[in-house]
Amino acid sequence: MRMRFLFAAAVVVGAALVAAPIIAAGFSLPDDHRTLTRTTSFAEMEAFLHSVEGADGVTLSIEGRSSAGRPLYVVHLTGAGERPWRILLYAQQHGDEVSGKDALLYLVRDIARDPGLLPADVDLWVMPMVNPDGAEANTREGSTGADLNRDHISLEQPETQALHRLARRLRPAVAVDCHEFGRDSESWLQRGWLKWPDITMDSLNNPLFDPAVRGAALRFLGTAADAEARADHPFLRYWVGGVPPDEEQRHSAPDIDGGLNALGMYGGQSYIIEAAAQHAVEGQRDRDLGNRVDAYLVLLRAILQGDGSRAEDLAAIEAARRRPLPAFLPTNYLWVNPDTEVTEFPVIEAATGSVLKVPTANLMTTMAVKRTVPTPRGYAITAPAAPQIRQLLERHGIPFEELAAARTFEAETCTLARVEEEFDELYSRYEGRQIVTRGAAAPVELPAGSLWVALEGEPALRAVLVLEPAQLYGLYQYPTYRALVGADGTLPVLRVVR
Repeated sequence: MRMRFLFAAAVVVGAALVAAPIIAAGFSLPDDHRTLTRTTSFAEMEAFLHSVEGADGVTLSIEGRSSAGRPLYVVHLTGAGERPWRILLYAQQHGDEVSGKDALLYLVRDIARDPGLLPADVDLWVMPMVNPDGAEANTREGSTGADLNRDHISLEQPETQALHRLARRLRPAVAVDCHEFGRDSESWLQRGWLKWPDITMDSLNNPLFDPAVRGAALRFLGTAADAEARADHPFLRYWVGGVPPDEEQRHSAPDIDGGLNALGMYGGQSYIIEAAAQHAVEGQRDRDLGNRVDAYLVLLRAILQGDGSRAEDLAAIEAARRRPLPAFLPTNYLWVNPDTEVTEFPVIEAATGSVLKVPTANLMTTMAVKRTVPTPRGYAITAPAAPQIRQLLERHGIPFEELAAARTFEAETCTLARVEEEFDELYSRYEGRQIVTRGAAAPVELPAGSLWVALEGEPALRAVLVLEPAQLYGLYQYPTYRALVGADGTLPVLRVVR
């Protein structure tokens, strides 16, 4: 067995980029972000954003409204000349995860004060609060009770619809989803440990994405680790799972229902960042907020500066958007540890503050594909399901044809055997797995009003990831689309062979 070490670095602070505070209708961000002990409310954020609107290169717009009617603000920061490297930063999909939002506001403030902080090739777009309803209620979910970061396939919520509209319009080279994780979760405290990193980061990983784009995004994690090391913030590549060494840990989920991979459907690099928050002491969520924001700003500034490979990375992104679909589509994939690599996993001993290194072979480090299906020519949608799926296609910007007359397709009809709602202990997979069987290809006549989605051009990748009925995590994990399944389990989306 080989010993392997995670990206790591160890804590202190970066210097603040400050001058006099900006006053916004009675509200100003504390001059030094490291002194923060209270997150910025929606009203305070709104006042601050209006105060910087009109500064050199700064414009403010509203991309949509939340379920409760709050505006979804977007800040655009740019300058003269061609700026091909477009970055989209967004935060607070989960309303009770706050430090990414606060860090983005400080980033906006600093660039508004000194436009020279924005690199000459960067066109920056910031959506600091995707879920203002949850932010105001201090809840993970939005006002409808939906977890927005599980809504990126179905796009039923206005907040995720707005985010995807923005991403389709911008087609960013880089998208970054900002979150928090619990440093002091109950299972860790029972072991006497705290999670070690101040901040974690991961890159897009769905196996259908272009390997060159995935490789470039993964490479940048090394730059991120180096930046946090210089700032003395403990850093690891993003991971989730149980307590080492006995329970499984893995990197970020490869599925499309979260923002990390969903924004990757537009062809660029995509990342998730999570800062470590402490939740065990009631009412003390923000006592270390300044440190979390500082760790965030280190990564955000590194993302703006890049790692010197932007020309090559942009060429890879443009090539990926022209890349045809492969002959086979991965539909079932998971993290594995194929060579039983042993990771020295750092943890904090809660009683002493000492850092311990726990050898574990249960950190899954490699994405493996368990099943594929042949790539179809396209998908046909039966007429009864067409109104609902038409809306889905429009929300994802996927072109389609509505049949004006009956048409015969050579197609595979798929059947939903079941949706598994429980957590899979064996493979460490969350609920919503759809178990589907494919029938043999046969002529199927569909009436007028049915839909035809050809797998052509750049939207083909999104069409496959949204519509493919054989994938493990797909449309039918959602009640809205499970209601379209026939009484015998027949799915409304057919795989067209010709």
